[in-house]
Amino acid sequence: MALQRITRKDFIINSSILLAGSNMLSCSSLFAGSESGSDENSKFAADGGALRLKNVRLETGFEYEEGEVIATKTELFLLEISNGKISAIRPNNPSAKAIDAKGLLLLPAFKDMHIHLDKTFYGGPWQARRKKNRTVEDMIAYEQQILPEMLKTSTERAEKIIELLQTHGTNFARSHVNIEPTSKLDSLKNLQRALENKKYSFAAELVAFPQHGILRSNSQQLMREAATMGIDFIGGLDPHAIDGDMEKSIDFVVQLALDHGKGIDIHLHEGGESGLRTVNYLIDRVNENPVLKGKTFISHAFVLARLEKPKQEEIAEKLAHARVGIVSSIPIGSMIMPIPTLYRYGVDVSTGNDSIVDHWNTFGTGSVLQKANLMAQVYGYSTELELSRCLKLATHNILPLDDKGNRQWPQVGDAADLVLVDASCSAEAVSRVSPVKSLMHKGKIVY
Repeated sequence: MALQRITRKDFIINSSILLAGSNMLSCSSLFAGSESGSDENSKFAADGGALRLKNVRLETGFEYEEGEVIATKTELFLLEISNGKISAIRPNNPSAKAIDAKGLLLLPAFKDMHIHLDKTFYGGPWQARRKKNRTVEDMIAYEQQILPEMLKTSTERAEKIIELLQTHGTNFARSHVNIEPTSKLDSLKNLQRALENKKYSFAAELVAFPQHGILRSNSQQLMREAATMGIDFIGGLDPHAIDGDMEKSIDFVVQLALDHGKGIDIHLHEGGESGLRTVNYLIDRVNENPVLKGKTFISHAFVLARLEKPKQEEIAEKLAHARVGIVSSIPIGSMIMPIPTLYRYGVDVSTGNDSIVDHWNTFGTGSVLQKANLMAQVYGYSTELELSRCLKLATHNILPLDDKGNRQWPQVGDAADLVLVDASCSAEAVSRVSPVKSLMHKGKIVY
């Protein structure tokens, strides 16, 4: 995948046209008013029982010309689903008594791997970001003022964001949740209430996130309490720039994760020597504690974008060896993250919307398929094969076809976490951010 340079002007124009077109397309339920909306099928759709889908489009291989992939082959199938899993994949039968998927493309449900469901303006009056809030320190001070009021509606707002994510085909999120002296443990409790209300249609894992700094805000005891309250990861924030003691901050996170059998996912915005030292120190601690391999992530990791190419490759190799993943929001502008290098070395790369209409950022759309599209644009991925590979950013590494064109998904026994999109293939879905027509979570139609 060769890197191509594009101008910022061209990038913004392309993205604006793409999003405008996507928003004009109908996102109404696939099954509303169709012949498949029989009482029997509606019952199955509601309770997650056994059901069948006919006229489901699956990718079956690549079409080649002079050694190049020029198209993706697809066929229509009949799928049977029971107990939340795909129980059979059969030749299509248009006359079968089944929900009619109408030739739409079946893809794995999408995963948002970095979002803050616990604090948002979404679902309430529009608010743009305040000009005075330019640094992380500014935002911490601002949060301390507004969080008490935000907590009053945070459960309802979180549910609204979950519903937004579902319309874009996402049924799973890793959410960071504030743990700090202003909201104490209330932000976590409120989000857990929202997730309980949505437990039959959405899944999540939680990161105890010391947004105001572990050491800076003396949040150690709150973090210890949060670690016993059903969270999955221990978080951190700029251990040098915010906490002022990188090693002490990281050591606390690592030890807390080890004590409670949790993973690690820290925010790292800072660059320069301090940012690089943080990455290397965390890698070293993971290598010292192999139980953390595959369970440790660095979110943002902007320092990687500022390294020279040889250094990027050196760090990518170390990350891959320690199985430390990178969660990137795919920033645009002057800072280009070395995502292709990370992929080439086998680093687990994922993405998320991060903020959706909150005091940090107003641009989150709720679509991680759009993030895959942004990646394709930023790195100049435009061929059939390249675009089809970009889908893994939205699905967190699940692709219908392997690099040789062999069908590897879906298979009998796979979880029935599925989306139907109005596209002919994965490459088109990424390139056009094709509209999601239906989402299935654990075998139940939830959108």
